[in-house]
Amino acid sequence: MKRLLLLIAIIAGVGMAGDNWPQWRGPNLDGTTSATGLPVTWSTTENVIWKTKLPSWAAATPIIWGDTVFVTSAEEGSSLNRPNSRLAEGGDSARDKLYLIAIDRETGGVRWQRSIGTGNRIGNKQNMASPSPVTDGEHVWVVNGNGELRCFDFAGSQVWMREMQKDYGKFGVQFGYASSPLLHHGVLYLQNLQGMYTDDPSYVLAIDAASGKTIWKVDRPTDGLHETPDSYSTATLARVAGEFILIVSGGGYVTGHDLKSGKEIWRAGGLNPDNARNYRTIASSIVVGDIVLVPSRRRPFIAFRTDGKGDVTDSKRLWSTEYGPDVPTPTSDGERLYIIGDRGIVLNLNVSDGSTVWDRTRIEPGTYSASPLLADGKLYAISEDGTTTVMKAGDEFEILAVNRLGEYTLASPAEAGNRIFIRTAEYLYCIGMQ
Repeated sequence: MKRLLLLIAIIAGVGMAGDNWPQWRGPNLDGTTSATGLPVTWSTTENVIWKTKLPSWAAATPIIWGDTVFVTSAEEGSSLNRPNSRLAEGGDSARDKLYLIAIDRETGGVRWQRSIGTGNRIGNKQNMASPSPVTDGEHVWVVNGNGELRCFDFAGSQVWMREMQKDYGKFGVQFGYASSPLLHHGVLYLQNLQGMYTDDPSYVLAIDAASGKTIWKVDRPTDGLHETPDSYSTATLARVAGEFILIVSGGGYVTGHDLKSGKEIWRAGGLNPDNARNYRTIASSIVVGDIVLVPSRRRPFIAFRTDGKGDVTDSKRLWSTEYGPDVPTPTSDGERLYIIGDRGIVLNLNVSDGSTVWDRTRIEPGTYSASPLLADGKLYAISEDGTTTVMKAGDEFEILAVNRLGEYTLASPAEAGNRIFIRTAEYLYCIGMQ
């Protein structure tokens, strides 16, 4: 199964596992790589290859290709240095710029910093630098929370820019747009699932990565009310009968779309069984073979087959659990599903039938917003306190180490070149064996 996932990633053109981390959930779109020799223990000094000071905080994951690491950031000196009660005192609220920063992977030196817009604002745990970039090794694409989508080359020159709100209407997501672009065969796929602050329909976009021109745009309807249409998730891919389809989750549904036209192939519901008005979606779906694993707002978490047509709510439903995540997106080794709950409860299930491998187990206390990394036979889960619990992946639960950086952390860790990259509110850390 794992070899199948790697083959899918290579065919998808998203980079080789263990070498690059080209988009938010990495080369396999599920938070995994085939890397070995990764560090188990670290501190602010131990096994730190380098750390680079960043202007401000962001929830976006570092994106890595070759010798370059890309991160987004709010402007230095902004009063929006930390979410909620963590707001810094004495900042200048007029400093509202957003940046894309290119960093040398070997040294940590900053190569260039480019503006990706203004109008930064805070929404709960995110600012307008929340979406992660995506790269193909020649260009890097980044969208900010105000819907400005840009393409840069690796030298930092802007190639093109689009304004999604100008083209398609004001965003209506309560806490600000945060979905990351998905890149596949030269096409960017973006979703804008919304409803809290607008009556405009949700939609899905396909954009030519080279020119920035729209290939197609389709509405993505929902009968969800109030906040339920809002989704902060990112689209992913599934392969059905030799062809890839786009998977979009939010608004109480998961849908499969034709890549060439955007047409909805199938739709599965049941993710908001009580028709609640606050069932916004944060965690993204992941695909394992012919199964899509779909979070909601903690419960239910449902597994569906990906080969359906029309309404597949019942016909393609495999299993469900009441112990899904709210914010962290799960990961899988192809056989087991690893769920990290927001309160630090870890659950290991069999992908095929949802049966328990090891039951809910508490790891280091804290709030967990970052999605886990699965690599080298280990599961890495990082809390908002910057504490990473390293667990042994497999059939037996075992904590291998607890590593503390002591810095506010929302971004999911990335891996490339046998090193782990962790973006805290203050620094980008490159961690490896020394």
